[in-house]
Amino acid sequence: MKRQATYDDANLLLRLYEERREEKLRKARAWFVAECKPKTLADWQALCPLGSENNAYYRMVTTYWELACSFVASGVLHPELFIQNSMEHLLVWERIQHIVPEIRKMNNSPHQLRNLETVAAMAKEWLHQQGDGVYESFSARFKP
Repeated sequence: MKRQATYDDANLLLRLYEERREEKLRKARAWFVAECKPKTLADWQALCPLGSENNAYYRMVTTYWELACSFVASGVLHPELFIQNSMEHLLVWERIQHIVPEIRKMNNSPHQLRNLETVAAMAKEWLHQQGDGVYESFSARFKP
């Protein structure tokens, strides 16, 4: 039986939204949407070299969404409520999913961004349930 969303779920979701409004994270998110479109690991390394502001922005965005998705993946936050209220995590995953296996290998970190990957798959399935072509339309807008 699917559990009902609770007031605690709503409060955590609102708290996550408040954090997204933090000035530096807003800048990082704006950069990610506008500029972070690597097609290869080499593209990503050129766009986000270690020590650069872009690297910091990349890490801020991906770790924020990894954190938020960890709440969903671990059962702390109601999945459908989370997905209904933001698809930005899926946008992030759409942009980087093809390079994440190489990043994991390079960093010897096989679980890096695993929560983001898990919840993005849930969001993808949820979009498929909304109708024919809904996910494909979303994905086409954000793939690099």
